[in-house]
Amino acid sequence: MKTTTGTVGAAQEAVAELRQALGRAGITLPSLGLDVVTLAADPPRPLVELGCCTVETARLLAAAVLPREESRT
Repeated sequence: MKTTTGTVGAAQEAVAELRQALGRAGITLPSLGLDVVTLAADPPRPLVELGCCTVETARLLAAAVLPREESRT
């Protein structure tokens, strides 16, 4: 059981870290969280659900993950 809790706990921490990093970049993904279906497995194998976003947010994400030189083209 300890491993399961650690896995879910680690996934929750990853979601929190991603939410914070995106926030620093001015990006909000309202649906960001853990996929509940993957938590139902035994043992849970959590996946991060990014959810839907607006076109503007998609462009902000693209600009945030591309190197500066590449995003200018």
